Amino acid sequence: MLVDKNAAANIAVKDMTRAQKFYGDTLGLKEVGREGEEVISYKSGQSTILVYRSEYAGTNKATAMTWSVGDEVESLARELKSKGVKFEHYDMDGMKLQGDVHVGHGMKVAWFKDPDGNILNIASG
Repeated sequence: MLVDKNAAANIAVKDMTRAQKFYGDTLGLKEVGREGEEVISYKSGQSTILVYRSEYAGTNKATAMTWSVGDEVESLARELKSKGVKFEHYDMDGMKLQGDVHVGHGMKVAWFKDPDGNILNIASG
């Protein structure tokens, strides 16, 4: 039924100006639309990310969005860090922390948060 339909990630934020700086400037996503002052649409590859104002921003304690970046995890983590992104470090079975990148189970992952505390990551697979 939905297998051939496009989907979009939805990220709740409290401060649209701060979110625009983070998603547009820091992460380098291309803004492709707006719905007043409440929603900004970004393009990331073939995906759409909808950043919208919500009082519930940052309440999700799980990963909200993943970018599959192949072999670029380390280089993108360094680039993001140079732009002020702080990475999360977790104690996980079978994963070893190498700098800001978790390595194990056949993958590499670096987790970080947006200004509202939404958990995002870049991953090798």
